[in-house]
Amino acid sequence: MAAAAPATLPVQLAEQPRLLKLKEMFVSKFGSAPKFYVRAPGRVNLIGEHIDYCGYAVLPMAIEQDILIAVEPVKTQVVQLANTNSSYLDFSTSANNIEINKTKPLWHNYFLCGLKGIQEHFGLNNPTGMNCLLDGTIPPSSGLSSSSALVCCAGLVTVRANGKTLSKVELAEICSKSERYIGTEGGGMDQSISFLAEEGTAKLIEFSPLRATDVRLPSGAAFVIANSCVEMNKAATSHYNIRVMECRLATKLLSKSKGLDWKKMLKLQDVQVKLGVSLEEMLTIVEEVFHPEPYSTEEICKYLGISLEEFRTQILSQNTQDVSTFKLYQRAKHVYGEAARVLEFKKICDEAPANAIQLLGELMNQSHISCKEMYECSCPELDRLVDICLQFGAIGSRLTGAGWGGCTVSMVPTDKLNNFLKNVEKAYYQTNVQSSALENNSLFATKPGRGALVFVEA
Repeated sequence: MAAAAPATLPVQLAEQPRLLKLKEMFVSKFGSAPKFYVRAPGRVNLIGEHIDYCGYAVLPMAIEQDILIAVEPVKTQVVQLANTNSSYLDFSTSANNIEINKTKPLWHNYFLCGLKGIQEHFGLNNPTGMNCLLDGTIPPSSGLSSSSALVCCAGLVTVRANGKTLSKVELAEICSKSERYIGTEGGGMDQSISFLAEEGTAKLIEFSPLRATDVRLPSGAAFVIANSCVEMNKAATSHYNIRVMECRLATKLLSKSKGLDWKKMLKLQDVQVKLGVSLEEMLTIVEEVFHPEPYSTEEICKYLGISLEEFRTQILSQNTQDVSTFKLYQRAKHVYGEAARVLEFKKICDEAPANAIQLLGELMNQSHISCKEMYECSCPELDRLVDICLQFGAIGSRLTGAGWGGCTVSMVPTDKLNNFLKNVEKAYYQTNVQSSALENNSLFATKPGRGALVFVEA
């Protein structure tokens, strides 16, 4: 994979109605025309949930829905942000003094994450001010990575406005770190696929070092995204960060049980690498080391031989200080099992046996059961939607994204697609959700789209 920068494409605005409309709104808002436009896509994760922050590879693809920002660099050091959706309020700040409010994950704070990450990377003392108008087509809080797409878009905007260049990999790594300014301890999948995606292929994304490998999906199936219409915002709830902490604690206890230096071990993958064993063997070790009942803080401290004070200050993050029990067996079992399913999914795509669609579907179904039972990141609506999708012809269906709401992704044989869409619409949306949901792009088939890029008027 070349360490290329995101592409810059000259376009005729007359042939791009959305860009043209954005330009017109920009002119009426700021009284001048944008100099360039930046686009970053959302993504759907086909398999590999909640394992990127444990060090394991994931298998997402970019979708057509995206964040698009029209930009005009200005002489003053003020950043003015506006949104085509009037429910998102305008915001302005000094480019020199970026403050991100972690208590309120408002839309502009995600932009500020990308802005601040790039400024800090280059040590920009005199950053360019800019006027920005944003237009987004990714349903918010749906598990399709609208927030990370916004962070990535803002990062690329800041690079371009300040006359800098970075490769896609560098951009992905900086944007991945900078999203933590808002308090989400993510693993880097969303930012990586947003920059590294290519049209027509999903990607196996591996971490440290970050690399992306093409995964050709079978031709006889379509991937369909269905929104449960239950919103979940990772930064606004503690579920996500508690899971990250449970995986960290499972890492420490597994390391200690195997005589490794547990203080240095941070991710579940570290244990596997250090022990030099397979994922299947790690699953056996999980069964031997952990009991299925939740672990109390006291029990963990006793096992590691540390005081409660050390546990709170040296291991727990700020936002998990008041958690008193942790499910270590379930979380570790999910992570090692899911990591194995990702590799199996890629192997099937590469080898393309006659029953590939059947085999991939089974892996997706196993993934959903593990997310529901072991990681407990599903919800009744997602489970119902998965059942409906399987009932009407999906070969595999699972929650995608962090869970606790958001979307499912289903693999549907192409010849059943039209009936599938009609039946799911009727069974879930017409009986379950306000009709406005369907107008809001809640059910759609998708193909692997391309990564972030810059448009300039030709």
